[in-house]
Amino acid sequence: MPTKMLQIPTADGLADAFAAFPDRGERHPGVLMYADAFGIRPVLRDMARELAGHGYYVLVPNFFYRHGPAPLIELPEHIGEAVRPTVIAQLMPLIEAHTAERVLSDADAYLRFLTTQPEVGAGPVAVTGYCIGGLLAMRTAAAHPGQVAAVAGFHGPVGADGPDLLSRLTAQVHLGHAETDMTPDALGELSQALDAAGVGYTSEIYPGTIHGFTMSDTDAFNPAALQLHWDRLLPLLGRTLTNG
Repeated sequence: MPTKMLQIPTADGLADAFAAFPDRGERHPGVLMYADAFGIRPVLRDMARELAGHGYYVLVPNFFYRHGPAPLIELPEHIGEAVRPTVIAQLMPLIEAHTAERVLSDADAYLRFLTTQPEVGAGPVAVTGYCIGGLLAMRTAAAHPGQVAAVAGFHGPVGADGPDLLSRLTAQVHLGHAETDMTPDALGELSQALDAAGVGYTSEIYPGTIHGFTMSDTDAFNPAALQLHWDRLLPLLGRTLTNG
């Protein structure tokens, strides 16, 4: 599986990024993958490789690049509950500085870069994200309705921007929520908002999960839920993107 470390030109400098893609000498649909707040690290590289193995060019940007290249802070090999509060405290100023304006400016740059890579075919792209990356994915899809055909968010605050964002979505959507992030009542309210916006979507609470369930380097990891995530994501991409 070929991989690259890349530099994406943006309005505010160069964003470092990781890319994985099939070794077939062909062009493939592009997928922009937003990491969680812990950023690019072995588990995200593994997930990008896994997705690329199904026939996609996967680009994972360091969206905190304004503060330096990844890793921005020293992360333990396993981000357990004992160290998580300290790590989050270090990252919170970066999260708060990553304004909606920065998100949208960067999204323009990421998609422009992704679609001009020689290994990426013509046609629409998909965006997926985890934790805060789920919100970034939704914002990116809403800002590029003619270009993003599919968007998926996992254990992310995907409803944070309210109905206005949802009304601008034309992409097919899958949202996988943690039990600790979304109550059944809140899920119903989100579904009503998606219905009102005319969005084609699936949205569900993954059983027995806590926030961060896809990430194998955290205590939140749930192998069954990670597999369910692939079982939902891969058909979504298969329906909306053209391989080859």
